[in-house]
Amino acid sequence: MDTSTQITDAPPPAPQPTADKRTARGVTRPGDRIFLGLSRGSGILLLVIMAAIAAFLTYRASLAISEDEGNFLTTFQWDTNATPPVFGIAVLAFGTVVSSIIAMVIAVPIAVAIALFLTHYAPRKLSGVIAYVIDLLAAVPSIVYGLWGALILVPQMNGLFGWLNNYLGWTGLFSWEGGPARSMLTVGILLAIMILPIITNVSREVFRQVPQMHEEAALALGATRWEVIRMAVIPFGRSGVISASMLGLGRALGETMAVATVLSPTFDIQASLLNPGGGTFAQNIASKFGEASVFGQDALIASGLVLFVITLVVNGAARAIIARRKEYSGANA
Repeated sequence: MDTSTQITDAPPPAPQPTADKRTARGVTRPGDRIFLGLSRGSGILLLVIMAAIAAFLTYRASLAISEDEGNFLTTFQWDTNATPPVFGIAVLAFGTVVSSIIAMVIAVPIAVAIALFLTHYAPRKLSGVIAYVIDLLAAVPSIVYGLWGALILVPQMNGLFGWLNNYLGWTGLFSWEGGPARSMLTVGILLAIMILPIITNVSREVFRQVPQMHEEAALALGATRWEVIRMAVIPFGRSGVISASMLGLGRALGETMAVATVLSPTFDIQASLLNPGGGTFAQNIASKFGEASVFGQDALIASGLVLFVITLVVNGAARAIIARRKEYSGANA
């Protein structure tokens, strides 16, 4: 019997359904259709809510800005009860950005270092205890941080302010005229303490996802533990750390009660970070909204619209950075 003839006459194997076809058939099931509809509806609802918030803020802000006799972006004054009203956000924008930058400069390196210590250096029992404490810090209400900052942190800052004035006062940035330490630097330090647990927790979970074979391969090539972290762990978790930092920055930008409790606000911009003065969007809204007239509330809503835009820009920039580095992220490893 001719074997080649048997092979030629054999019927071709039945085609196997591709993953796309299987997925398409799976979507026709009632449960899949319901889940798809709920997921899609949730996404659309979120966009509708964001659009509604933006429309509300824009409408109320336009009512106030149209009556403003000053330049809304550059005026160093907030007097909505004057005739005509004069108000601007220059001081608020400066204070919000400066305090958030101080908080990020302090918190991000410390948070990443803590996350690396917990995942690659600390014994398991010690790591669990520290992680539990950090989780508790993340759950503390902001008003508690504010009270602690006003009663404990502010009095203890005099020594640091004096040292900075003695050695770095010549820069002008760290000159101190004395008095209570209710300044932008104190606010930045308090915000750094508040956002530290958020950045640490997310970074820790990202570093835990590093494939073990990546680290073992680096060790097999003779790398030290720090070289393993530098060449395998940090590149894998870079996108996650950026995302964690943006979460922390979002809280720092919008923090209200803690800043209002610690800061001595004035509508001027101090060249020094140690002297009282300045303000933030959230702090100004919280302190003035209760006693403001209808027009004053519209003016505060206008400042809230600027904070809303800043938050969107920051998140958009973060997504752009992550997208540029997605080939190095853990999701594509």
